[in-house]
Amino acid sequence: MTTETAAEPNSITAHATNALSKASSAYLRSAMHQPIQWHEWSEEAFVKAASEDKPILLDIGAVWCHWCHVMDRESYENSSLAAVVNERFIAVKVDRDERPDVDARYQAAVQSMSGQGGWPLTAILTPDGKPYFGGTYFPPDDRYGRPGFERVLRTMADVWKNQRDEVAETAGSVMAAIEHGETFAGRSGTLSLALVDKLVQHAVSQFDPHHGGFGSQPKFPHPSALDLLIDSAARTGDEAARKTVVVTLEKMARGGVYDQLAGGFHRYSVDERWVVPHFEKMLYDNAGLLKNYVHAFQTWVNPEFAAIATDIIRWMDAELTDRERGGFYASQDADVTLDDDGDYFTWTRAEAEAVLSAEEMLVVEQHYHLGGVGDMHHNPQKNVLHINFTMEDTARRLKLTLEQLSQHIESAKAKLHAARLQRTAPFIDKTIYTGWNSMAISAYIHAGRVLNLASPSQFALKTLDRILDEGWSPTAGLAHVIAYSEGGVAKQPIAGVLDDYAFTVDACIDAWEATGQLRYYQAAEAIGDAMVTRFYDSVGGAFFDAELPSDGKALGALSARRKPLQDTPTPAGNPSAVIALLRLEHLNGRKDLRAKSEDTLENFAGIVEHFGLYAGTYGLALEQFLLAPTQVVIIGEDGPEARSLEATATAGFAVNKSVIRLKSEQVSGENLPPILAETLPSLPGLSSAGPAVAVVCRNNTCQPPVSSSEALLAALAG
Repeated sequence: MTTETAAEPNSITAHATNALSKASSAYLRSAMHQPIQWHEWSEEAFVKAASEDKPILLDIGAVWCHWCHVMDRESYENSSLAAVVNERFIAVKVDRDERPDVDARYQAAVQSMSGQGGWPLTAILTPDGKPYFGGTYFPPDDRYGRPGFERVLRTMADVWKNQRDEVAETAGSVMAAIEHGETFAGRSGTLSLALVDKLVQHAVSQFDPHHGGFGSQPKFPHPSALDLLIDSAARTGDEAARKTVVVTLEKMARGGVYDQLAGGFHRYSVDERWVVPHFEKMLYDNAGLLKNYVHAFQTWVNPEFAAIATDIIRWMDAELTDRERGGFYASQDADVTLDDDGDYFTWTRAEAEAVLSAEEMLVVEQHYHLGGVGDMHHNPQKNVLHINFTMEDTARRLKLTLEQLSQHIESAKAKLHAARLQRTAPFIDKTIYTGWNSMAISAYIHAGRVLNLASPSQFALKTLDRILDEGWSPTAGLAHVIAYSEGGVAKQPIAGVLDDYAFTVDACIDAWEATGQLRYYQAAEAIGDAMVTRFYDSVGGAFFDAELPSDGKALGALSARRKPLQDTPTPAGNPSAVIALLRLEHLNGRKDLRAKSEDTLENFAGIVEHFGLYAGTYGLALEQFLLAPTQVVIIGEDGPEARSLEATATAGFAVNKSVIRLKSEQVSGENLPPILAETLPSLPGLSSAGPAVAVVCRNNTCQPPVSSSEALLAALAG
């Protein structure tokens, strides 16, 4: 009940607005009419709590979180309960997407106290922000084995009033737990591929061979772990790793966790078969999975993987993009109301029959497992479309040719999708977060190059230009939010966190590799240097997730310093920073970047294997550090010769391989990063080798140019 799902923001009008009417976040603004006297996370709220000697009620949630909105409706919109809150607490509401730094610390606190986390996160804090009680969802009265929320509030207010010593002791131990739990001490001098192998073996050991994915229910996608398995399988020939990836990607794509009509993946599956999802769709999930399907297609040339990748882009283009200005939106909710539980995405038999022909209905019944008895608990007639049989099996059952079946399926999908578009759609949070956008930029560039699609790469570059123009300043740094959803106006820029910097460096390098435009490399280097200056711990090593304020006064648990290691669910900050620095080092040769990368990896090497599936990004970073880089430079004007060479170069995913596309006029010392500037312009035979050539560079040495795909394959194999 406390795991993450989605719902449209509530809007009630029975009360005058509270301070959240001035908030930028759509999630916070959805609570502006609640009778609770909410405050945003601010110094003002803490000062008020101290001056009135009241504890703080902290509520952390998100616009897509179903149970957050349930608790809003049941408790925070209840006038009598609001009176208790307003009398005895200072209430603070936080959007976890807007403030991941606040969320991470109080999640750690609540997990240390209750053994569980998730959203909504509910915590009771001392006036200076130290937690002494916490949980997730609380019902309005005693039920589900949980105490009623009003009873919790009255008890905790009395504890603050009458048991200060016990509160101080609990709060102190919880703060210590946050520090201990988020600052790992696992330094080891041994960095080897054997550690990568352990992470791969752990992932394979968790593999569900029947349904794909890892473990049992619920099942989440693990994009970083999947990329690690793809690379390991391609590099070592590990059949178990290959099977784990292929079966998982196939089963996910055929399940209800994948939107069979519009494309794109829902957040996760509540069952082990990937049939019934929590229906919210997140930008970061789809960006990570888009990369997975592209990398798997590169490696095994399975057309189904290319089709799914293209379909993810179709949905993102249609629903999650600002086509005019550039930018990817954050999420789409699961529900239109709190009672429908994904009804926008699901179908009764009668709803399908109303728009399909008899022949199409027969096909849909078999192919998408659509019947009179469906999959949803709240309405057993509702079906989640998912593929039960192969095309061959379905064709045989219906006595159709594959061509006939395919025609019926495409026709039925088009009609069902068109009918669904007439329904009221779940809310889309149009906030543009820097880090998530940078993940999507990288995924779009990779997909565009591998699948030979111009549009995704063009839109990715447009988005990156917007981020660099609106969100980056050499003096102020990188902003966490570029633009808010409709109605939200940024009052004061929220500083970027470590993830924002690392992902944006990656996106800039991807853009440089795809275009040869030096400004993208220069932006990557500048942002990378800022990341080191702002987040690197020069004493203890590794990177903090957030900066301390310039005056050193951090509110609440923000005084606890974190060095994130595990993927939850986006790639973890420290290994992502390592990947960013190593990619820069491969282009500029700066030993200081490599030294900081090595130090960061060593910081966690003694403990990382215990994180298993959640250490996929660390495994990728360690490979990046240990494996010598291979750079394939395609030089020449756009044409069939250059496109053929680039297709050959991108075939086969490898963490340590980069494919760089340059025009002939870009091959000069002033237009290249230092390493290539030293080697590429002076390479013999470069100017007379034909309309397009490929150059393979390893260990700061470039081989002679080649002009055929066969010769390029030979050079890569050498």
